[in-house]
Amino acid sequence: MHLRYCYRIYPTVSQCSALARTFGCARVVYNDALAARKEARKAGLAFPKTTDLQKQVITGAKKTAERAWLASVGVDPLIQSLRDLDTAYRNFFDSVSGKRQGRPVGLPRFKSRRDSQQSLRFTRNGFRVRGNGKLNLAKIGDVRVKWSRALPADPSSVTVVLDPSGRYHASFVVDVEPGHLPELDTEVGIDLGLTTYAVLSDGSVIDNPRFLRKAEKRLRAAQRELSRKARGSKNREKARRKVARAHAKVADTRMDWLHKQTTRLIGENQAVYLEDLNVRGLARGRLAKSVHDAGWAAFRRLLEEKAVRYGRVIGIVHRAFPSSRLCSECGHRDGPKPLAVRKWVCSACGVLHDRDLNAARNILAAGQADRLNAPGGPVRPGVAIPCQARPVERGTYLGDLPRTGVCAAAGAGGIPVLWDGEDVKCPGPRRPGASSSR
Repeated sequence: MHLRYCYRIYPTVSQCSALARTFGCARVVYNDALAARKEARKAGLAFPKTTDLQKQVITGAKKTAERAWLASVGVDPLIQSLRDLDTAYRNFFDSVSGKRQGRPVGLPRFKSRRDSQQSLRFTRNGFRVRGNGKLNLAKIGDVRVKWSRALPADPSSVTVVLDPSGRYHASFVVDVEPGHLPELDTEVGIDLGLTTYAVLSDGSVIDNPRFLRKAEKRLRAAQRELSRKARGSKNREKARRKVARAHAKVADTRMDWLHKQTTRLIGENQAVYLEDLNVRGLARGRLAKSVHDAGWAAFRRLLEEKAVRYGRVIGIVHRAFPSSRLCSECGHRDGPKPLAVRKWVCSACGVLHDRDLNAARNILAAGQADRLNAPGGPVRPGVAIPCQARPVERGTYLGDLPRTGVCAAAGAGGIPVLWDGEDVKCPGPRRPGASSSR
């Protein structure tokens, strides 16, 4: 599997100038190739291939007076910029055809010198790691690297990134073998929230750090100072860097905290179950700032990546599952409850429930049922599992609650269980008086 190891680099003043020149050349090559393909499309010609574009916008352009300065930088980043354009087109075509999931991807757009982030990619021919620990880049020189940890293997490529705050980073791509952790018997369901970041089915609580809320005063002062600077002045650029550094500090602190929490959860549990939250929808409401500050999407992404790496299982419960309305003790479905209701009593069994803890237990039960009936596993109980389920399982239906015996079609939201596109009756125990024939 491929992993990225990111390190801070500290180029000298002359190296910064060389990197800026290389950023500009790669951007020009990208824009020239994009313009050539747009013109070919308007003229009704065939889609230009990458090899033809390379001869036109790199090799041939160096021989002209207008683009002769392309020869002053290494050729490797210029070729990789054409690869990036191919990737952008491929993502667009896959999005249109339905092969690519997620948000729709549009056509590639021209790059600007005023983009907040610049990047270059070097392959094996364009870089090397010196014995003294410095990173040698073609036609740039030896750059000092802050090695926070050793690379596990020889990198296949490195990407030099200039972020909006003016910091330089080197991101190495390393091919390593997954290191699976010893199997455990513990599984946990997680209910994400804003008052408390997460409530686990075992009763433990993860507090919400609210990094953005704590830094709002400093960010507000920096943004106010930026708004008072004249556009195009050097002082405005300094103020913009100050705002970017403040935001970078919040983002880095949040990501460090998310890495620590996800690593702990993956190390202590064999399977982790989450609810498929509509983060985009929640981010359009009155709680948008708090939702963005929580970083639920990054939390889920890190869990899925580390589960694949360490041999764990991540189960995603359907967002229509009524985790806050079901009683985790008897399976009775109660009515809807506003967010202000944090505790409620089950009208069937009389048990007092904490809203978040009850939801986490229901997510655990539904995730275990989805995992049992996941692709590759048996549908009927008592049948041996022929092969291990996939590391990342995204439930597309509502399973039964194994401890309560309540069928999803009968009591868990009224949504039928789907298997291979057909309705399947609940194979588990039924409610009293229900038919058990299949």
